[in-house]
Amino acid sequence: QVQLAESGGGLVQAGDSLRLSCAASGRTFGNYFMGWFRQAPGKEREFVAAISRDNMIRKYADFVKGRFTISRDNAENTVYLQMNSLKLEDTAVYYCAAGISLRTVVAGESVYWGQGTQVTVSS
Repeated sequence: QVQLAESGGGLVQAGDSLRLSCAASGRTFGNYFMGWFRQAPGKEREFVAAISRDNMIRKYADFVKGRFTISRDNAENTVYLQMNSLKLEDTAVYYCAAGISLRTVVAGESVYWGQGTQVTVSS
């Protein structure tokens, strides 16, 4: 089992940047594919980005391509989400996820979840 803790959320203005972090503890971080999801008020949780164990493969939702970058530091047991050019519609609770394959992480199936961090983008 792995425990996940997100941080870095906050209130920013449209066009600003923000970097989220997700620190993992428990079993070996490097064994897991990692991902980010988000859930806006009144909406279902949706996939944002995922990354392979070796940093070589990254997947993004269409609505964040070119603006968000996922990365990981296996030595620090941490995965990051760099968010640039933030929009009002990026407002959501952002969740970190860990799974045993890229497919399951992208699908949000059979993964471990963090508690989430709030990102609010204002005009």
